[in-house]
Amino acid sequence: MTSAPQVSYSISRATHASRAGGAVAIALILLLATFPFWADSGWMRDFDEMACYLMFAMMWNLLAGYGGMVSIGQQAYLGLGGYGLLVMGNLWGFNPFFAVPVAALFAMLVALPVSRVAFRLQGGYFAIGTWVIAEVFRLSFANWSEVGGGSGTSLIALQGIPKATRQAATFWFSLVGAVASVALVYWFLRSRQGLAMLAIRDSEVASESQGVNVRATKLGVYLVAAFGAGLAGALYFLGNLRISPDAAFSVNWTAFTIFIVMIGGIGTIEGPIVGVVLFYLLNRFFSDYGTWYLVGLGLLAIVVTIKFPRGLWGYVAHRYDLHFFPVQRRLLLHEPPTK
Repeated sequence: MTSAPQVSYSISRATHASRAGGAVAIALILLLATFPFWADSGWMRDFDEMACYLMFAMMWNLLAGYGGMVSIGQQAYLGLGGYGLLVMGNLWGFNPFFAVPVAALFAMLVALPVSRVAFRLQGGYFAIGTWVIAEVFRLSFANWSEVGGGSGTSLIALQGIPKATRQAATFWFSLVGAVASVALVYWFLRSRQGLAMLAIRDSEVASESQGVNVRATKLGVYLVAAFGAGLAGALYFLGNLRISPDAAFSVNWTAFTIFIVMIGGIGTIEGPIVGVVLFYLLNRFFSDYGTWYLVGLGLLAIVVTIKFPRGLWGYVAHRYDLHFFPVQRRLLLHEPPTK
């Protein structure tokens, strides 16, 4: 009596698309890194803004799309990053470029005590509560005369740096920040903590019963999202050279980010990238229409969410099983060799 041949298996996390996409991404990053040597300054400013929106969108997607914590107040940490840069540069004499990561760290540290308040709220109350927290920060900085009060002020710490040097350094910082935000989210989702976060999103009770530390995992995601938002804010106002409470803590940051993530595909890494590119193109060609432009964005969001509930990239990924940033594990069966 002969035994049945044993079928071996292996676990794969890469796809053909991810391997090809990785090569293309590296080539694109290297090309972008050369922009300051030949590209127009307007192109670099546009990229800086896109990079900041991408960082902010990636962090919001991590928090809401993967973590299930829908926040409409993440602009609080974007503003804290911007004002942290301003205080260190204008008041404390720090080099503004070295102050960028410190400002992001400052936003993350502030998020630690804020989380103790925010995590007392659930669902819609959490979303509204985060917006209220952002408004508290906006009003606080609007009454701080040393940073310009309600009218804001300029980043004078950059006055001694030549314009070309400043633009090139800002561009490279934005490029590194955008790439790092995507890499960080990708690495996190492929880790054990990422699996725990996805389990918490589906059911906190079931996750806790399986030994997942729900509070610690949610806190970690919240702090990472705050750091990324602070980094986006510091880089945005580093390039903008001026900051005000209404600009730094505006709810429009989160509103546009929700549009970007929902259009591109919430709960995917590729979605915010697609959404940022689409948002940039729409803003580039239609923003002169003023109020009608905003109405158009709203109508587009409604149409896409009805026709493509997963978002544009979510639809493509589901339809064609196309994943440039695969986070799932695939079981591959290997037939034994025939004699």
